[in-house]
Amino acid sequence: MINKVVSGAEEAIRDIADGATLMLGGFGLCGIPENCINALVKKQVKQLTCISNNAGVDDFGIGLMLQQRQIKKMISSYVGENAEFERQLLSGELEVDLIPQGTLATRCLAAGYGMPAIFTPAGVGTEVAEGKEIRNFNGKDYLMEYAFDADFAIVKAWKGDTAGNLMFRSTSRNFNPVMAMAGKITIAEVEELVEAGELDPDHIHTPGIYVHRIFQGKDYEKRIEQRTVRKSAVG
Repeated sequence: MINKVVSGAEEAIRDIADGATLMLGGFGLCGIPENCINALVKKQVKQLTCISNNAGVDDFGIGLMLQQRQIKKMISSYVGENAEFERQLLSGELEVDLIPQGTLATRCLAAGYGMPAIFTPAGVGTEVAEGKEIRNFNGKDYLMEYAFDADFAIVKAWKGDTAGNLMFRSTSRNFNPVMAMAGKITIAEVEELVEAGELDPDHIHTPGIYVHRIFQGKDYEKRIEQRTVRKSAVG
């Protein structure tokens, strides 16, 4: 069995060069590949196209890459809480494709399955459909969207083994598994790395065949994007 372990984030992203297209897993601030993002910031790779549900917040995650002007284009479904993302979008400094969330996920899935395109009703009759092919199936119009073509998929899992098998927890399963399938090279950072055979096969979400490099991350912050606290009922 192939051992896919690398020493850390710096080695894992060693061949990501200027102009690359990256998929970055996570949902809000949950399940984002913090170590790899920090390594990309340190490496100062630029002119990146980043495919991610959102861009986190200004001083964390993908927001750090936006601060350093490393990203040429964001393909995402949500601007969210990132003021710098919003500023660059409105000023024209950053190319942005805003995509319906379901379409984003399905285009990732299509890439993983080897499908060239999908058909979706989302976006028909709106600006999203301009210049794109529309077909009618059973009396309903569908918009054709191409599967993503990403050089690298960078994901973060709860547990993984040396063969690249991955387990995710809770909300981090939203985009990480479909992106792990879709990159030409998939890099996984995990909270806990174990030997092959130690994970219950019934609990593996992403088989190791999709993963090319894996390492155990460190110093995860696990921030909360919006903290809401209920007032105490006690006087």
